[in-house]
Amino acid sequence: MHPYTPILALGVLAALFVAGSITVSALVGPKRYNRAKLDSYECGIEPTPQPVGGGRFPVKYYITAMLFIVFDIEIVFLYPWAVAFDQMALFGLIEMVIFIVTVFIAYSYVWRRGGLEWD
Repeated sequence: MHPYTPILALGVLAALFVAGSITVSALVGPKRYNRAKLDSYECGIEPTPQPVGGGRFPVKYYITAMLFIVFDIEIVFLYPWAVAFDQMALFGLIEMVIFIVTVFIAYSYVWRRGGLEWD
């Protein structure tokens, strides 16, 4: 564990800084609470009452989240390919073209079905 001692020390230092910052801000900060400050903030829009169960979200939110994950994973696969492009030569190029075509087929399907429109 000897080589990891500086990393552990840095983690402890970061945790102490976070705990200290929160404690000092709670002790020193102003305490002028009113209804507007205690109310939830929704980007400047007046908060609407929520049903007891939390309400339902439209499916488009979940579709957008899944699309983000798909394209995020695509980037995760593109970085190592770009770094090792010289070593993989033609095989790497063909494999990446197949991968990108597969992702763009999914993208065009979602686009054609209206998954990217927020009307």
